[in-house]
Amino acid sequence: MDKIDKVVLLIIIANVLFSLKGFKDRLFFEKFKFQIAPIRKGEKIRLLSSGFLHVDQTHLLFNMLTLYFFADAVIFHLGIIKFLVIYFGSLIAGNLLSLNFHKNDPYYSAVGASGAVMGVIYASIMLNPGMNLYMFFIPIPIPGYVFGVAYLLYSMFGMKKNWGNIGHSAHFGGAIGGYVLTILLFPQIIMQNRLLIILLALPIILMFIFKDKLERD
Repeated sequence: MDKIDKVVLLIIIANVLFSLKGFKDRLFFEKFKFQIAPIRKGEKIRLLSSGFLHVDQTHLLFNMLTLYFFADAVIFHLGIIKFLVIYFGSLIAGNLLSLNFHKNDPYYSAVGASGAVMGVIYASIMLNPGMNLYMFFIPIPIPGYVFGVAYLLYSMFGMKKNWGNIGHSAHFGGAIGGYVLTILLFPQIIMQNRLLIILLALPIILMFIFKDKLERD
């Protein structure tokens, strides 16, 4: 990407400013983070605001760098308006899945743009079937669809086992948002990349089939 799109830059700046405020002001952080009990009591703004808060600088940097590298591919194919629909739609989808998945845990909380970013990644993979990804610990290119399927399978097990301090359900929900919205906004992709669309749908279908078993008591 030669230069960053102005709208993507604005999203990154908003994330940085909101997150820096949260780092310094604990009351601000607590007021706008994702948390089950306050949301169920009516504080729906947290479904959006939590996507602009981050745990620390590393969390913020990783999400914003990932957004920077993947946003352009989605904007190139769909334009800025549809990119924004995917970004914010995936953010909300990720938090809605978390809300449903953790509905019995009123103290469950999370922050981060990971759901939105995961939706953008999934959209980018769908729109670029020949995409290869490079991971820091794997020195060979990984086909985008392999990464997409593998990451969602990993997220499924993470949801069940509660691996690490990671919002696996938000990641999975964000990917679902990116998948569904990309098809709705660009339906011809079904005919253009039919096999890829089917492959990327498999872990999503499995999640819904085994949802009851994945949920934590």
